[in-house]
Amino acid sequence: MIRSLKLATAALIGGMVLSSGAVQAQQTIESAGLTILTTPLIGSDYMFRGLSQTRNRPTAQVTVDVEHTSGLYVGAFVSNVAFAGTNARQEVDLSGGYRFELAGVKLDLGATYYAYPGYDAPTGGFELNYYEFLLRASYEIAPVKFVGLAAYSPDFTGESGTGIYLEGGFDMTLDYGFTIGGRVGYQWVERNFARPGRSEGAFGAEDYANYSVFVSREIIGGVIGTLSGVFTTLDQRADCFGGSKICDNRVTFTLSRPF
Repeated sequence: MIRSLKLATAALIGGMVLSSGAVQAQQTIESAGLTILTTPLIGSDYMFRGLSQTRNRPTAQVTVDVEHTSGLYVGAFVSNVAFAGTNARQEVDLSGGYRFELAGVKLDLGATYYAYPGYDAPTGGFELNYYEFLLRASYEIAPVKFVGLAAYSPDFTGESGTGIYLEGGFDMTLDYGFTIGGRVGYQWVERNFARPGRSEGAFGAEDYANYSVFVSREIIGGVIGTLSGVFTTLDQRADCFGGSKICDNRVTFTLSRPF
């Protein structure tokens, strides 16, 4: 089984973990012009673009984002993972880019490198590490914020060739501190499956769409609970990494505490 991908600085877990209250939790170093946001998280599963990265098991994660007043930023993400047929046990992502606003639209031009320390490619296997260039955009018409993402990798995970991902969605703030939202995305990969007699890598699943809806709210002391429904167009038996159960539709729950 070869992993799909994640979006590092664009809202963790498909952009659905943090509510508008998270913005108030960030720290600043005024003398250096820096804003720092640290978000530890625990959850029932690590979902990325509709696929489980922990094979339906709990996850513990932390995301750190450091932004300068110029709009330049760097970030890091760490999580446990579990991919069938590999010894990959952790993921470490490093991100950087530039955030700015144009005609009322907030834009983020960046790149992320996805690494799996300790992973050893098996005989005949391929590397999981890869990088992506990303463009994120958001536009707010209160109480609704519209969001979009475009991602491009010249050599996607598993050495599977060009990977392109597009996603759009919205977040809406409601009374009593609730936030609801949804995402629709589509993943294209150049080489979906390994070819007999060929040494090139492959992804392990068909191109697919994924959908998600969520509701989140601060529970107590800045801890945010998020309940999500996650769906894909992949058929588990025919399309999903040799019949693994990481593509099933499911409900997940996470707890995060931005500070």
